[in-house]
Amino acid sequence: MNWSGLESLLSGVNKYSTAFGRIWLSMVFVFRVMVFVVAAQRVWGDESKDFVCNTRQPGCTNVCYDHIFPISHIRLWALQLIFVTCPSLMVMAHVKYREGKDQKYVALHHGSHLYANPGKKRGGLWWTYLLSLVFKAGFDTSFLYILYRVYHGYDLPRLSKCALDPCPNTVDCFISRPTEKKIFMLFMVISSVLCILMCICEMVYLIGKRISKILTVRHENQRLVFADQHELTEIAPPRSAYRRTDPTLSDSQLSLNKREKVREGTTTTTL
Repeated sequence: MNWSGLESLLSGVNKYSTAFGRIWLSMVFVFRVMVFVVAAQRVWGDESKDFVCNTRQPGCTNVCYDHIFPISHIRLWALQLIFVTCPSLMVMAHVKYREGKDQKYVALHHGSHLYANPGKKRGGLWWTYLLSLVFKAGFDTSFLYILYRVYHGYDLPRLSKCALDPCPNTVDCFISRPTEKKIFMLFMVISSVLCILMCICEMVYLIGKRISKILTVRHENQRLVFADQHELTEIAPPRSAYRRTDPTLSDSQLSLNKREKVREGTTTTTL
């Protein structure tokens, strides 16, 4: 498998991803792909050759090996990495579709663009990106469940009992370096769990940001409607309507002020 080609293909997803998506992609290549290529294949390369059972019955060792290892960990992890990284290509395909559609629009409308930024996560691209996160988290969860069900947990026993035909009786079977293989298996499981958590965090971030934007737009629209309805109304009455009375004046001074106002009101001018 050409992992370098897959890496170069998925590196373009970085510019369309959020910060959580970039962290997820880095974790996949550093903690999963690199460990898988550099170390895990070598550790699990001798699982069939060095599998030993205490019997010389022809075919017994092969049958017991197939029973204990229904599917190789290496092949299962290779399938997992392929399925997990493929949903990211959905985003790239959608962006390329937008770019092609924008180029056709520019050719027909003499320079005006259909999309200001084809990689902006709005409209259908937002749903495509969210769906890719659901697929990535779902594939990782499914493969972790398959690994748990096939091997009855995340453990490798040092001794396995086998009593299948053509074995003459119950025989003891041993795998090579079970502790080292168990450490690598737990490392791959933990890295998968971390990637699932990163996908969930990114989904929460996208949904929260979308809800916040919708609420902001709704509040702005309500403010504009309110401003349009009260645009021509008088903001405040004239200042003369708010003549304040000094609370420190005595009753006699207040009555004197009232008489002066009445006198001013009854005064007429003779022409």
